[in-house]
Amino acid sequence: MIYLDNQATTPLAPEAREAMLRWLGGPESDGFGNPHSSHRLGRLAEAAVELAREQVAGLLPPGGKMIFTSGATEALNMAIRGTRPGASMAVSAIEHSAVLNTARSVAGALAVLPVDRDGLVDPQAELPRDVGLVSVMQVNNEIGTLQPVDALGERVRAAGALFVCDAVQGAGKIAPPQQADLIALSAHKLYGPKGIGALWIRDGVVLAPVVTGGGQEEGLRSGTLSPALCAGFGAAAKLAKQRMAEDAAHFEDLFELGRSLFTGWTLNGSATLRWKGNLNLHRAGIDVPRLMSDCRQICFSAGSACASETKKPSRILSALGLTPEQAKGSIRIGLGRYTTSDELEQAAAAIQAAAAMQE
Repeated sequence: MIYLDNQATTPLAPEAREAMLRWLGGPESDGFGNPHSSHRLGRLAEAAVELAREQVAGLLPPGGKMIFTSGATEALNMAIRGTRPGASMAVSAIEHSAVLNTARSVAGALAVLPVDRDGLVDPQAELPRDVGLVSVMQVNNEIGTLQPVDALGERVRAAGALFVCDAVQGAGKIAPPQQADLIALSAHKLYGPKGIGALWIRDGVVLAPVVTGGGQEEGLRSGTLSPALCAGFGAAAKLAKQRMAEDAAHFEDLFELGRSLFTGWTLNGSATLRWKGNLNLHRAGIDVPRLMSDCRQICFSAGSACASETKKPSRILSALGLTPEQAKGSIRIGLGRYTTSDELEQAAAAIQAAAAMQE
């Protein structure tokens, strides 16, 4: 099996797994304590959580606090619902559904910022005059484009609005957005465990709690934290920061190799303003479900994992101006830290052979 769907999720880094083991806690372990308890086992667990918080915060700008969540979807809901519900909002046309659907449900009015053929938002895009919150992602999960979030964030904040950034695909891979007021992360997109994410909140930003209860996480997100998930997230974040340059060079090499191997396919989105771990490609006349069926030993996708059940053309690719046929003839190759050139060559050969059988 060759795994090429790293935008959907990444395998757990061995270092993250090792960091989690103690805090999974059997009855003879000292790692099963509740981190909110005041006794010794509780304090041990709390120390593990706070170490992890420091490690994750190392991926984020200074001048803010970071709270743990169940994932990026919860973090984005907290950011959008907990700041200015009922305000006029603007989001990019290619935002994740966690942003788009949440904004639709709470915004007084919602403006959608278009993208160009390369999948990029114009940093000078017109904003509603009374806008209270703007959300634009750092790296698109489906096509990998890098948005001008710092330029956008500076304009948004100068206008007196809040700038929310979904940094799920960029965290631990590129520098964090510097002009955001709220930043959402997810552990399992940077080789950490599933079930945990984070929300960074700039100093001075007031956030109303969305989850109430015992008052954990500074009263913003109640509920007992999992020291094991926190420790895994922290270790993955620390490793990502240490390996950032090494990983970037690895992805650059794989991206160029992939482009040379997938002859006859057209790249979707910018070739330069792009996270190089993403190859989103289309080819005329391709039946993608049949292609995936013929290549069952290769894990790749036809787009976002969150939208994989729909039969409609990708709204992300449609926003770029692709025709329904082009969008339906697109595949996403998600490269990862542990992807080898041999694996990519084998996968490309199999996909190309299966595609040729459809011609």
